[in-house]
Amino acid sequence: MAGVLYVVATPIGNLGDITLRALETLKTVDLIAAEDTRHTKKLLQHYGIETPLVSFHQHSGAGRIEQLVRRLQQGESIALVTDAGTPGISDPGGALVEAAHQAGVRVVPIPGASAVTAVLSVAGLPAHRFRFEGFPPRKAGARQRFFEALREVDAPVVLFESPHRLLATLQAAYDALGDCPVVVGRELTKHFEEVFRGTLREALAHWQATPPRGEFVIVLMPRADT
Repeated sequence: MAGVLYVVATPIGNLGDITLRALETLKTVDLIAAEDTRHTKKLLQHYGIETPLVSFHQHSGAGRIEQLVRRLQQGESIALVTDAGTPGISDPGGALVEAAHQAGVRVVPIPGASAVTAVLSVAGLPAHRFRFEGFPPRKAGARQRFFEALREVDAPVVLFESPHRLLATLQAAYDALGDCPVVVGRELTKHFEEVFRGTLREALAHWQATPPRGEFVIVLMPRADT
């Protein structure tokens, strides 16, 4: 009988934000496939978990996927984890999930922390529906076209961004969308957590005065009039 691939959400910062079910799963599976084994090892050590680790990231290649699927087909259970949050969301884990489905292996979600829902919960914006776009393009021209395509979106748009591209992203959004409302979550659930609410112009001024550090999640309201 084939094993099970568990897609396990892990904390986005605060180690206390892991579920009891996730801990039990990480303890009892045969193997944990982690985006960065060094990062995941800190979580496992914190909770006294000694399950073997293997790396699985965007550069792993087809060979590693085949290896993991073969083990699943032989009856082993594997937990898939990313560095933070839920695997497969702006994360290479989706390739292993697809391969497991194609091989007829059962895939089970172990839900938990998510930067997307965390920022929406404190944004104070109507979030009965929203649009998630992950990371904006890195190149200036593509980034500008990306934001121009959002002009008619009448729901919150959630983005991820790194600190060294935050200002360029906010500027591109301002150039394309005008001074629309924005919420910027920084280091969510961590010691230096910050939630900024205002307009894009105010956000630019804030982060120009305070050099961006940490991980960022952005919520835009392109059509604030609706």
